[in-house]
Amino acid sequence: MKIAIVGSGYVGLVTGACLAEFGYYVTCVDKDAVKIEALSKGIIPIYEPGLESLVQQTQKMGRLSFTTNLKEAVAQADTVFIAVGTPSRRGDGHADVSYVYAAAEEIAGALEGYTVIVTKSTVPVGTCRKVFDIVRQTNPAADFDVASNPEFLREGSAINDFMRPDRVVIGTQLDPAGHDRARAVLQQLYRPLFLIETPLVFTDIETAELTKYAANGFLAMKIAFINEMADVCEQVGANIQDVAKAIGLDGRIGRKFLHVGPGYGGSCFPKDALALTRTAREAGAPTSIVESVVKSNEDRKRAMAQKVIQALQESPSQSKTVAVLGLTFKPNTDDMREAQSLTIIPALQEAGIAIQAYDPVGREEAEKYLSNITWSDNAYDAMKGADAVLILTEWNEFRALDFRKVAGFLRYSLLIDLRNIYRPEEMMAAGFDYVSIGRPIIYGAKLAAQQETSVA
Repeated sequence: MKIAIVGSGYVGLVTGACLAEFGYYVTCVDKDAVKIEALSKGIIPIYEPGLESLVQQTQKMGRLSFTTNLKEAVAQADTVFIAVGTPSRRGDGHADVSYVYAAAEEIAGALEGYTVIVTKSTVPVGTCRKVFDIVRQTNPAADFDVASNPEFLREGSAINDFMRPDRVVIGTQLDPAGHDRARAVLQQLYRPLFLIETPLVFTDIETAELTKYAANGFLAMKIAFINEMADVCEQVGANIQDVAKAIGLDGRIGRKFLHVGPGYGGSCFPKDALALTRTAREAGAPTSIVESVVKSNEDRKRAMAQKVIQALQESPSQSKTVAVLGLTFKPNTDDMREAQSLTIIPALQEAGIAIQAYDPVGREEAEKYLSNITWSDNAYDAMKGADAVLILTEWNEFRALDFRKVAGFLRYSLLIDLRNIYRPEEMMAAGFDYVSIGRPIIYGAKLAAQQETSVA
């Protein structure tokens, strides 16, 4: 089976490389000639663990190639995936599907023989029907079907998510003769996953389109919920990590996505939750819960900035400089889209706080959005002369800091941990004032200072 992927961004590149690993012949298409030239040389424009080696390996085997020639790639393909971007539309927050429609029109003019056109991009309900109409109007003689196959990839673990997914959702429709040829083609395409007993969920097209938004809306709700419970914990003296563990053991709730933090970010949750609310309102069925989640998350980021400012105000240091560890919205990615740092850092700067920052892979992307920052090459360099350390992203290398070394670099031993990766008792023992989320503030540094004064 030959496959064309239109759009060689994050989703398109991961999809193409993984399908090539399955043994199919895949051609990834993009209008960006510079990107295609780099990809043809095995140079990956994004950071995703394992992706570079997979791309290079499948290229060497002759199963993965890159081109700007859409017509040639589509003409040879049995299946064409549309994997172009659908960013939030300015003004109303809807998903901008103009790139999808433009791709559909181009694909229509290149079709030769029966082809299944699959939307892999995250699109609002009704988009696939519109794609069908565009292709039919552009090329009335074309023999094709349109299907929806939403992606459920997590940045940082996308290859494993594709190779060993919880499920694959495929939306198809019957042709005028009552046949479902697209289902048969896609069932064969995903046969390697069927062999490891991955559930293939076949639905109509509208259900498949809505499923992606419903999944992300629900997960965003879990994150917003546990963050709000953390606020309650701080007021009543409870421990949010114990609360999360206890409710997560309930099989009806589950443990995943109950980790507190400074709000969700990235390319999916913010965009998809907002698009879901707009789609629902237009359909006359407002999703008040999801609308509240969207507002709660935006409020969360601003509240976390104030939490940091308040912690610094209580510090005895007069000049305020913070070492920020982690800028991307999550670890194992260089993605800065809707990153929490983009709200928190400017708020700190407006309060007169200087920023010294370090991120293992995100600096190049971060520099496009953030300014007036002193950049460091490692975590400890960022701490030199700072009044506090602020953990924004839970990269693994931040999980085992040498706090004797940290204390030597800081003017005051204050750690603000917005990911709760350290235990309060160990920070007390290390002599740090420790501010985390949903747990009591620890005053190890202040206690040590009082003890020194008492002895003197």
